[in-house]
Amino acid sequence: MLNKKGFGLLEVMIAVAIFVVFAVGIYSGIQYVFKVVYQSRLRILESSILNEQIEIIRNLSFYDVGIINGSPAGVLTKTETIRRNDIDFLITRTIRNIDDPFDGTIDGEPKDLVPADYKMVQIDVICSHCSQQEPLSVITYVSPKLLEGDPTHGALFIKVFDADARPVQGASVQVVATSTNPAIDLIEFTDNEGMVKLLDLGEGMDVYHITVSKPGYTTDQTLSPSIENPYPIKPPASVQAQNVSEISFSIDKISSINLNTINSICQPVANASITLAGSKLRGTEPEILKFTSTIHTNASGNYLFNNLEWDIYDLYANNYDVLGSIPASPLILLPGMEQSTQLILGPNTANSLLVLVRDNITKQPLSNAQVKVYSEGYEKNKETGVGFIRQTDWSGGIGQQDFLDETKYWSDDGKIEVNNPAGDLKLLQLQGKYVFEGSLESSVFDFGLPVNFVNLNWEPFSQLEGVGENGVRFQIATSNTSTPEQWNFLGPDGTSESYYNTENIAINEVHNNSQYLRYKLFLTTNNNDFTPIVSDINISYITSCTPPGQAYFGALTEGLYNVEVLRSGYQPKLDTINVKNDLIFGMDLVSL
Repeated sequence: MLNKKGFGLLEVMIAVAIFVVFAVGIYSGIQYVFKVVYQSRLRILESSILNEQIEIIRNLSFYDVGIINGSPAGVLTKTETIRRNDIDFLITRTIRNIDDPFDGTIDGEPKDLVPADYKMVQIDVICSHCSQQEPLSVITYVSPKLLEGDPTHGALFIKVFDADARPVQGASVQVVATSTNPAIDLIEFTDNEGMVKLLDLGEGMDVYHITVSKPGYTTDQTLSPSIENPYPIKPPASVQAQNVSEISFSIDKISSINLNTINSICQPVANASITLAGSKLRGTEPEILKFTSTIHTNASGNYLFNNLEWDIYDLYANNYDVLGSIPASPLILLPGMEQSTQLILGPNTANSLLVLVRDNITKQPLSNAQVKVYSEGYEKNKETGVGFIRQTDWSGGIGQQDFLDETKYWSDDGKIEVNNPAGDLKLLQLQGKYVFEGSLESSVFDFGLPVNFVNLNWEPFSQLEGVGENGVRFQIATSNTSTPEQWNFLGPDGTSESYYNTENIAINEVHNNSQYLRYKLFLTTNNNDFTPIVSDINISYITSCTPPGQAYFGALTEGLYNVEVLRSGYQPKLDTINVKNDLIFGMDLVSL
C-alpha cells in the first residue's frame, strides 16, 4: 500500500501569503514604472508645447506681443487649452513690460521717459486632469528692433497697503479702461512691496477703473462721478504720456459687529430698528458715507453685521432712545475684529441727551463722574456708569403689585396726596392744614437679574425750612423672588431702625445681588402749614449691562443746555450744547 502525503491547510495559507506579497510588490513596481513613464510623457508633450509657444511669439511683431486688453496689449489670450495625444493642456501666458535700469527708470534718476525697454514673457503649461501639482514653465525676453516703446504712453503705479500702512502682498488688482488705445481689462497681483507697476499704458484722464481685493480682506476701488455721488473721494486714475501716475488703495482683514439690543434691565429688545453708520466717506459735496445700513434685530435682539471695513462706527436707534452702549459709542472697529456690542434702549422721547465722559488721553470711559445738565427751568444730576429705575407719577393710585403702570403704587396709609398736582407726593391737607406724617409703599420693581445697588435719590432734595429736618425718609426691601413671605424694609445701616435721608443715600450692601425691590416713603412735617414734596424717586444700580462712562437724560425740550462734569482726579469741565432730537455728546476730561 502506497503512503500518500499532501499539503496541510496551514502550509497552503503560508504559500499563498508569500505569493501575494511577491505579486503585490511586482504589481506596485509595474504601476510605479507606468506612472514614471506617463509623467515623462507629459513632460515631453509639455516641453513640445512650450517650444511651440516660444516660436509663435518669436514670429510676432514686438508690438503684438501682449495680452488682449492687457498691459502690454497684444494679440495673445491670457489662457488657452490645447489638446495633444488626447490629453488637454492649459496654457497660461504672463507678459510684462520691463524698465531696465541700464538707461534709467521712470521713477529714478536719470528718468527714463520711455520705460518699456523690453518685455518679459512667461508661459506656464499644465495637464488639467492629470493630478499634476506644478506647471512646467519657461521665461524669455523679447526686445524691440529699434524703439523702446510708444512715446505717447505713460506708466501707472498702484500701491496697496493695510490699515497700518504695511504693503499687502498678493492682492488682486483689476484695471479696466475701455476708452484708451489700446483698451485695457487685466488682473495683476501685488508684489512683495504691495505694488503693481503697469508700463506703456495709453494716456487718458480719469479713465482707468481699478478694483483691489483679496480673499478675507475688504475691497477698495475707484468710483466714477454720478448724480448720487458727483465728487467721489477716489475717481478713476489718469495716465499722462511719458509720466508716472500713482494711486494707492487700502485693504485689510474684514471685521464684524455682533449687536445685541436690550433694555435697562438687560432684557432683549426684539425687532429693534438700528442704523449702523461708518465715518469713512466715498464722496463729498455732499458728504456720502462709505457704509450705512439699517436693520432689524431678531426675536432675541441680535443681529450680526458681517464683512465690515475697519472704521469708526456709530449706532442709532429708530423709535427708541439710546440709554448707552457697551462698549461706548462710537465703536472703533479694528481689522479682523469680531466686536460684541450691547445697545441699551429706552422709550422714545422727542429730545434726549447721552453724555459720554472719557479720559482725554486714553479715550476710555470714566465711571463715577457726576454729570449735571441744566437750563432755565431744568436741572438733573446723574452719575456715569450706573443704571437706575425711576418713578415720577403716583396719580394712578394704589393696588398695583408689580411696577407695570408707572403712575401706580401698592399702598399708602391714607395720609398721602398724589393728585394735587399729579406727579407730586405731599401730605394730605385737611381743613387747610397738613397732617403731620404719612407713608407710601411702592409696587415691586423687577431689575431682570440680580444687581448691586448704589444710591437712593429724590427730588426736590432740599425741603422748605418749615418742614424741619428729615421731612423725607425712605426704607427699602429687596428679594430674589417677587412674592417673598415678607418684605423686610431696612435703612442705611441694614436694620429697620434707620432711614435713608439727605445725609444717607448710599444703599447698604446687604441688598446686593437681589433682583426685586420695593421702597417705602415716609413724609413728616414739624409745622402743619408746610408739607414736604417729592416729585421724582430714582434708585441707581450696577449690572453687567450698565454702560460705562455714560449718563442719559431723556424727555428734554429742544434748546441750549449747560453740561457740567465733575470727577475725582480730573479737572472740571463745562460745555453748552444745543439739544435737538437724540444727541450723543462726548466730554473729554483732563487729569490733574
